[in-house]
Amino acid sequence: MLHLRLIVPPDRTERVVATIEKTVGTTHLVVFTGAARNPSGDLVLCDVAREAGDELIGGLRELGLDREGAISVEAVDLSLSTRADEAERQAPGEPADAVLWEQLTDATHEESTLSVTYLAFLTLATMIAACGVVLDNAILIVGAMAVGPEFGPLAGFSTAVVQRLPRLALRSLVALVVGFAVAMAVTVLFSLFMTGAGLFEASMLRGGDRPNTAFIYDPDAFSFVVAVLAGVAGTLSLTSAKSGALVGVAISVTTVPAGANAAVALGYRDYGQAWGSSQQLLLNLLGIILAGTLTLFVQKWLWSLRRRAMRRPAGA
Repeated sequence: MLHLRLIVPPDRTERVVATIEKTVGTTHLVVFTGAARNPSGDLVLCDVAREAGDELIGGLRELGLDREGAISVEAVDLSLSTRADEAERQAPGEPADAVLWEQLTDATHEESTLSVTYLAFLTLATMIAACGVVLDNAILIVGAMAVGPEFGPLAGFSTAVVQRLPRLALRSLVALVVGFAVAMAVTVLFSLFMTGAGLFEASMLRGGDRPNTAFIYDPDAFSFVVAVLAGVAGTLSLTSAKSGALVGVAISVTTVPAGANAAVALGYRDYGQAWGSSQQLLLNLLGIILAGTLTLFVQKWLWSLRRRAMRRPAGA
């Protein structure tokens, strides 16, 4: 269930209440007349099944509540109520399949911001991966994958395409391009420092077999296939609020390790490995974006069909 807290201009309260009451899957409606002070108005509370939440929020925005009032939404972890149980039974579909587009847009907007924290995490992840590729250490590679925050702007770009939000698309692209450019540049300097300290050697990157990390600079068809599968899984984890699955997505793609291998190879002027790693990076980014965008399009289409079926009069 979702809990909605609404600040409503007094002249719109009746229409807001009517919108809530006609939405299948709502319950626990409470109205406090004149309770709101900033902005002034009435306070309206209600609970709604997650699968009906997007439709209700859309209806409230059509009434201008986001501009002249306020809409706050929070997840209800526990609701001991037979009315709540009945509302969830009446709502179409399953909660895990529901997509809250406003929540998704807001979340990806935040995750796609080119902030100091984002740059720090991406740079640290790339430096950890650099240690992993030089030492041919799979554990360090996995750790770097889990630390990397790059899935945020990738999901943000996919969301922007589906929702037609050019500003979010630009913000996401800037975060990706600038983020990887900064992280790789710092990693080049890091690898040179480690070489000067006697901890890295060019022969460690070039010489002998690297059974655990050779795939990073040698992309093939499986690189793209895995990226596509990871993009689908990551997008589903975001839209279904199962964020724990993102950890699995993070350690299944080689964006950060590929960037790290390219940076270290550039530091040693090994342009062959640098080019192969860059191809791996681009393949993964492209695969994730394509898969994420297609997944969101399919989800949007399926939910539009479900809504049309629910609104169709009986016997029509």
